[in-house]
Amino acid sequence: MVTKFKDFEYKRPDFDLFREQVDGLLSAFEKAETVEDAEVVIDQYNEKIKHIHSMITIATVRASIDTNDEFYLGERDFYDNNLPVLSSVTNDYYKALANSPFRDELEEKYGKQLFALIDNEIKGFDPKVKDLMTEINVLTSKYSILLSSAEIEYDGKKLALTEFSPYMINDDREVRKSAMYAKQNFMKEHLDEIDDIYDQLVKKRHEMAVELGFNNYTELGYVHMNRIDYNREMVENYRKQVRDYVVPYVTELRKRQKERIGVSDLKYYDLAYEFKSGNPTPKGGTKAIMENGAKMYRELSKETDEFYTFMTERELFDVEAKKGKEGGGYCTFIEDYEAPFIFSNFNGTQGDIEVLTHEAGHAFQMYSSRHFSVPEYIMPTYEACEIHSMSMEFFTYPWMELFFKEDTDKFKFSHLSGALEFLPYGVAIDEFQHVVYDNPELTPEERRAEWKKIEAVYLPDRDYEDIPAYVDGAFWHGQGHLFASPFYYIDYTLAQVCALQFFKRVMDDFVAAFGDYLTLCKLGGSLPFGELVKVANLKSPFEDGTLEEVVDFVKDYLNDIDDKSL
Repeated sequence: MVTKFKDFEYKRPDFDLFREQVDGLLSAFEKAETVEDAEVVIDQYNEKIKHIHSMITIATVRASIDTNDEFYLGERDFYDNNLPVLSSVTNDYYKALANSPFRDELEEKYGKQLFALIDNEIKGFDPKVKDLMTEINVLTSKYSILLSSAEIEYDGKKLALTEFSPYMINDDREVRKSAMYAKQNFMKEHLDEIDDIYDQLVKKRHEMAVELGFNNYTELGYVHMNRIDYNREMVENYRKQVRDYVVPYVTELRKRQKERIGVSDLKYYDLAYEFKSGNPTPKGGTKAIMENGAKMYRELSKETDEFYTFMTERELFDVEAKKGKEGGGYCTFIEDYEAPFIFSNFNGTQGDIEVLTHEAGHAFQMYSSRHFSVPEYIMPTYEACEIHSMSMEFFTYPWMELFFKEDTDKFKFSHLSGALEFLPYGVAIDEFQHVVYDNPELTPEERRAEWKKIEAVYLPDRDYEDIPAYVDGAFWHGQGHLFASPFYYIDYTLAQVCALQFFKRVMDDFVAAFGDYLTLCKLGGSLPFGELVKVANLKSPFEDGTLEEVVDFVKDYLNDIDDKSL
């Protein structure tokens, strides 16, 4: 019998009992006389930690679906306050593995990547920073709850921040403008509060880094992000390539958009409105989208058909926007049930299809890797994770007519140009984070001034007019990654460059490209980013020339489309 998500059992784990159990396992590990004895302990630990992770994930998902659910909000608060305890236990376990006399044999069995991740975990945590970690967790939840609590009066309704997207593609420019101002007035009203939350996060993360022996959180951030086979200098060179090759072409695309929609000057509230005949929108509501998703994945491959059926039967989707639901979209994994879960906020725009295919890419990878006994391998590091999601957006192009009908070409132009247009913003966020954490003493006003400087380099076409908060240099206030997952953003751009390479290959040989994608998904997180890229027969985004080649391909593809006629 299939167990649906609503019936997934939840019980708060007893962290004290877990601590005792792990102490017992570590004692047995220390006494292990053979590598086989050590492996038995590792397997027992993995089963216990998978269960703990499952309970945390179920509670977190249910709290994000309904932020008015007092029980699961209470559970999330419990984890915010107690996850550092879990980190401490995990750290002790990792230290035992790292210092094991059987390390060479264990690396042979479980792979070098596990031990590279373990070494990073040890460097990035010490029990003495537990209290700081708790304070950071509480602050990130405070930010998330603040944004999800928005009830903004507009168009005779009370709207959440996530419900404004349809207004941003309205044919009437005054509607686009007034909607943007209504939404941003909320952000302006809370500008000081958001600045203060971020200021505290920056200072606490800096304090934690210094406590752990780093010069600043930038150094610790690279460790926390598990950047195993690339460094800051490689990232800086990559950002330079974005400036040199991508920014100029994106500026050209913005000029094309201005002509297409018939405005003399392109304001920020115009950017989401791409075609005078109307932006591409899905034909049909949520039910139709999910049914067409089933057809698409059935026809794409037997593997994707099996995956989508698994997800649907177990009701592992929560995709519609509603009041009290957190914004954004994500995919996560519930290990006890070997089940991915997709969360999003459909709002009637093309983003509904983009988020479906994107999060399905994540979910398909996790589903493909679900049988790994090592939980660390179920998902790769973040930049590699995003290859699966962004590439899935392109592999599903042949089925976009199911969703967009006569708007299919319009969608493809919008989606592909958007993929390239995203790169400068993604690296701008990355550069901003380097500035912020290299200089933790900056005031909130100075941080916003630094953002304005970076925007001028990477996003020179941005014209905010007098949009509240944006003109104050606070555009980044709406980017949750900056608050909850520092340095997790350039990952999307690195993956996008890989996904665009997959798309280029699809144009030549769909079967070979998808075969390499399947291989990549099955490898999960068993290799670092650079090696996964190689196995997938892609070029590293860090390699000189890769970005130039990708931009040339996209240019040729888009230049073959008469976008003015769409």
